[in-house]
Amino acid sequence: MTSNPSYTTQELKIYNSISGKKETFTPITEGNIGMYVCGPTVYSNVHLGNCRTFISFDLVFRYLKYLGYKVRYVRNITDAGHLENDADDGEDKVAKKARIEQLEPMEIVQRYTLDFHQVMSKFNSIAPSIEPTATGHIVEQIEIIKKIIDNGFAYESNGSIYFDVQKFNETNDYGKLSGRNLEDMIANTRELTAQSDKKNPQDFALWKKAEPQHIMRWPSPWSDGFPGWHLECTVMSTKYLGERFDIHGGGMDLKFPHHECEIAQGEAACGQTPVNYWMHANMLTLNGKKMSKSTGNTISPGELFSGNNDILNKAFDASVVRFFMLQAHYRSILDFSNDALEASEKGFYKLIDAVKAIDTLSANTKTEGFDIEKWTTSCYDAMNDDFNSPILIAKLFDAVKFINTVKEKKATISASDLAILHKTMHGFVFDVLGLVNTAETSSDLGDKLTGTVELLITLRAEARANKDFATSDKIRDELLEMGIQLKDSREGTSFSLN
Repeated sequence: MTSNPSYTTQELKIYNSISGKKETFTPITEGNIGMYVCGPTVYSNVHLGNCRTFISFDLVFRYLKYLGYKVRYVRNITDAGHLENDADDGEDKVAKKARIEQLEPMEIVQRYTLDFHQVMSKFNSIAPSIEPTATGHIVEQIEIIKKIIDNGFAYESNGSIYFDVQKFNETNDYGKLSGRNLEDMIANTRELTAQSDKKNPQDFALWKKAEPQHIMRWPSPWSDGFPGWHLECTVMSTKYLGERFDIHGGGMDLKFPHHECEIAQGEAACGQTPVNYWMHANMLTLNGKKMSKSTGNTISPGELFSGNNDILNKAFDASVVRFFMLQAHYRSILDFSNDALEASEKGFYKLIDAVKAIDTLSANTKTEGFDIEKWTTSCYDAMNDDFNSPILIAKLFDAVKFINTVKEKKATISASDLAILHKTMHGFVFDVLGLVNTAETSSDLGDKLTGTVELLITLRAEARANKDFATSDKIRDELLEMGIQLKDSREGTSFSLN
């Protein structure tokens, strides 16, 4: 007989952006969860800010599965319709890159989709259940536009279709996610010539008539054109998750206008709010400042992994970077710096060392100095509190301290508690946090360092025997510069770390 899934005994609370408070999570269908996260616009290499968002929702995905839920996780690829500056007019980001590089737009899409997948794989992010593309759902987008028009919330203007925000706001609440008031938005909006096709500046495009130079276009009842960026996510989320689903996530920067427009479209088309819980991950800064390509205050995942950059002192393993990101709550701003990453690296290796050490511990008749049951509950409590990964990590380090005391024979653990400790540490470190134990731990590095230095000691001894004192001194002096001191004695040469 199988045991009940963990979610039956756990109370998960999620901070819902639309209510501004933590709410007890109750899925629409018991045991099943539908989750949609806005994916990348694939016109350039994925940047670290995007990576943090996707790692945050990978944590959510992992924990929901760990609790025993069946999760359908949909994360889209935007390969058309996202114009520069997130506007309704201008050039398509993918098409612009294609024009600059003299490639087909789908070549650009393929190149940067592959880059995105490769980077997220290095971060050990689980692939979503479904990864739909905007261009693969043009027909569905046209059909939902027809529905919104029929319901009286959109209008045609010169071959383009716009969502009528003021008409919608007569019976609904436009701005409830972002906390914006439509009257205030109207009062603060300056009429622009580029908005002349719209009834009101706040209206947004559902379908845009393509200018002659626009590369990416499809036929529709209104014009040869392309869908609006906001509409794509409404269509792809509701197609695979239903007209109302559990969780919608994305970066904080998408709250307005993107997610606000999604809510309006969903309500206009289906007559009900599309999402129960809205989640938003916060931004990254670099050395205390906003990441920006224009100021040079930026670093790509590739530069981070290779060390080929002018910002950090060294390369960092993807698992270390993931661990660093998870040491901050997903709703808080996280600052990248060399010192912070180096501190996280030490903590990461210490944690992995302790997990490996569990297999070497000897069981005793009883456990002393640590309440395994209370500790296990505290790990769940941390994640149940809006996926609080930094608190979880702190609880895991409580166990690290205990593991080391048992290892040093200063504490004891019973066989039953040892089994629980093993299961819980492996579950939360690998299954929930998504860290990998293939990275070299401090003990692995120590073994390699010892072997390397001993090889150099042997080469130095051979040089001295051959009276090649220049080489002998060079080995000694350069090791000393690296903080490794050689000590010669009658018994031979040993070394120590300064």
